[in-house]
Amino acid sequence: MKYIVMLGDGMADYPLEALGGRTPLEAAEKPNIDGLAQYGELGMVKTVPNGMKPGSDVANLAAMGYDPASCYTGRSPLEAVSIGINMSDTDVAFRCNLVTLSGEGPYEDKVMADYSAGEITTAEASELIQAIAQELSTDELVFYPGISYRHCMIWHKGPVGLDLTPPHDISDRRITQYLPGNEMILDLMCRSFHVLDRHPVNEARRAKGLNPANSIWLWGEGTRPGVTGFEKAYGVKASVISAVDLIKGIGICAGMKVIEVEGATGNLDTNFKGKGQAALETLLEGQDLVYIHVEAPDECGHHGDVEGKVRAIERIDQDIVGPLLDGLAKAGEEYSILVMPDHPTPLSLKTHIADPVPYLLYRSTDRQASGINSYTEAAAAGTGRYEEHGCSLMRRLLGIPLQGCQDV
Repeated sequence: MKYIVMLGDGMADYPLEALGGRTPLEAAEKPNIDGLAQYGELGMVKTVPNGMKPGSDVANLAAMGYDPASCYTGRSPLEAVSIGINMSDTDVAFRCNLVTLSGEGPYEDKVMADYSAGEITTAEASELIQAIAQELSTDELVFYPGISYRHCMIWHKGPVGLDLTPPHDISDRRITQYLPGNEMILDLMCRSFHVLDRHPVNEARRAKGLNPANSIWLWGEGTRPGVTGFEKAYGVKASVISAVDLIKGIGICAGMKVIEVEGATGNLDTNFKGKGQAALETLLEGQDLVYIHVEAPDECGHHGDVEGKVRAIERIDQDIVGPLLDGLAKAGEEYSILVMPDHPTPLSLKTHIADPVPYLLYRSTDRQASGINSYTEAAAAGTGRYEEHGCSLMRRLLGIPLQGCQDV
């Protein structure tokens, strides 16, 4: 038996007037996933425990079968692991976004115009992070370049519990009430504006009509993560496919095989077909489970891109799910597949929410008519099935008796 988790980040949504009162899942043409729904199990699942923020870190840990309430130490440490940072027990990692702030006057009066600085290129971002490192690094503070707008700062013996706001949660809002209470963090962010605003890279971006990456935004702090190995916890060999450092970091911490796919970007232009092919290959080469993460629906949700989000869902179905299942069938492999988002990212809100999400569980060895024609939020909610703990779905997928998630 082969096992698949198809995770469409932020895929769930609310009905939209622009889609005739439908959600993106309802509007998308997705014959492969809908075909599974006709012979599978649908329901709703809570991926974000009470009291925790609805980040992709928390929700993906749950989808991977881990209890965030017991193992989560912060978002940035997971990303730090992914880019090769060896954290000590006393290090605190921070996500360091390159963002676009707009408006005149003092720093605190500016507006979060773009949390990703127009999806700045990695080459441009590397120059800017180098400038930040030269001006702001100390014996305690070290900056590390990542991908596009996503970077990392390590604070040796730094503080935790700062309640810092993710920049994607405050798009188009004045930043005044969301600034950090920690004086050092606020000072670094303010000083970064003076380093970056007139940097040659940003002047060149302005000349091209692109958003300048004129400030860093620090958030998601945490200490070195402690996650039980996936094979030890579940008895199967797993691979993870994602363009996002966060998801790769979870996979590394869990001892999963992290597969790099050329052209995987985390956006709508990602290599959907390459992800599907890589998933099929890793399963046929001996891995038992593959966790396929696609960021594009979430990014479209943050940007309010209705057509893009629908298209992202269609590409998941067309270029990943369809070819993957066809390939397994041709190889004579039995399989179980779990299709789900990690959290909703409603287009109307442009941010994550903690609402339960729809899941679809299908087994090629147990095809039973469900009476449902498609995989949607309403169809899943209408079944009355509800999983209180998101981490329990991994046990369901693997056919392991439910015992809670405390041991992983």
